[in-house]
Amino acid sequence: MKVILLQDVKDLGKKGALVNVSDGYARNYLFPRHIAAEASKQALNELDAKNRALEHKKQEELAAAENLARTLSGASVKITAKAGQNGRLFGSVTSKEIAEHLSAQLGVEVDRRKITVEDIKNYGTYEAEMKFYPGVSATFYVIVGE
Repeated sequence: MKVILLQDVKDLGKKGALVNVSDGYARNYLFPRHIAAEASKQALNELDAKNRALEHKKQEELAAAENLARTLSGASVKITAKAGQNGRLFGSVTSKEIAEHLSAQLGVEVDRRKITVEDIKNYGTYEAEMKFYPGVSATFYVIVGE
């Protein structure tokens, strides 16, 4: 009997998968526990529509991420910080500060957890990377000065 899984089942498949199981397993275990549904024509059409909608959403997210990466790529963000002798900062510049300055200077809202940068503890120019989506990232520069 062909069934559509409504949940992940160990050794059987992931949620949304179309699998072939024995009649007894389906009727006595999968259906009563609402783990699977019978693969009728209507259920298959619903599964196909859901998969197409999910794929369309992923394509839109990828396009938005690529657009944001093009905007941010090669840009520079200026941050002012106080420092002691030899240009050594009191504290360090964090990814949270970089995200705030990106939104203020470039009008780009970003998640601070997606910014990768080395420790910034001195004045200078640093290279930072922002990962938007798997395979989509942008490199920008952080300029720290007085």
